[in-house]
Amino acid sequence: MSATEVKARLDARGLFCPMPILKASQMIEKLSPGESLEILADDPAAPSDFVAFSKRTGHPLRENSESDGTFRFVLVHR
Repeated sequence: MSATEVKARLDARGLFCPMPILKASQMIEKLSPGESLEILADDPAAPSDFVAFSKRTGHPLRENSESDGTFRFVLVHR
């Protein structure tokens, strides 16, 4: 499977709940359906927050990974 093409990026490292979700919510609404938003975060709560955000909003969470304490998420605008 190829990596999801990203239309916009949000660096939320250094921000803590609820700021990564709030900023991602604002940014993804500016995208067209099918476009993707990449989010980088280092808040330990981010993985569960973005899973819940995806379920609540219907924006699919296409990628969810972690490397050296930085979480990477890719949401697709529904």
